[in-house]
Amino acid sequence: MGSWGRLLLGPVVLLAGCTTAGRPATPATPAAGAPTGCAARVEAGRLPEWADAGFSGDTRMPHVFGAKGEIVAVLFGQPLAVGRTAGPSNKILWVARPAATPSPDPSAPATLVITASLDGTTTRATREVAGGPGPSIIDLPRAGCWHLELRWSGRTDTMDLVYVAA
Repeated sequence: MGSWGRLLLGPVVLLAGCTTAGRPATPATPAAGAPTGCAARVEAGRLPEWADAGFSGDTRMPHVFGAKGEIVAVLFGQPLAVGRTAGPSNKILWVARPAATPSPDPSAPATLVITASLDGTTTRATREVAGGPGPSIIDLPRAGCWHLELRWSGRTDTMDLVYVAA
């Protein structure tokens, strides 16, 4: 293959890997107040089929996919806020994609462990969702872009979420 063919093949392969079968593409929008470089992409379209159990009809909820697509955070309290005294809480429904194979470590705890780091600082916070991905209230100490490392049942993913000042 010539140099032009190799040059064009990379983006084509990359774009092909970014498509999703079975659901229409939904435009992702940067989270409100997201700092430059923050990868928080809140989607407003339909939830993927594997994440819409318990919902009825054409489920359209704000949500953020993990970088590897292993988990989705369904945001009920959008925007997520620090110091909120009224209105909805920072409720997040964590839904893990069904595992293609059994857990690489069956003895790994099911608890969803969230290690959050505030972009551009040394501020870190750890939160846990007992029993693994499911409903939660995730409050973080400061406004900004939070980089989340997610671990559950021997699986991992990452995502960015933005919290605004209330």
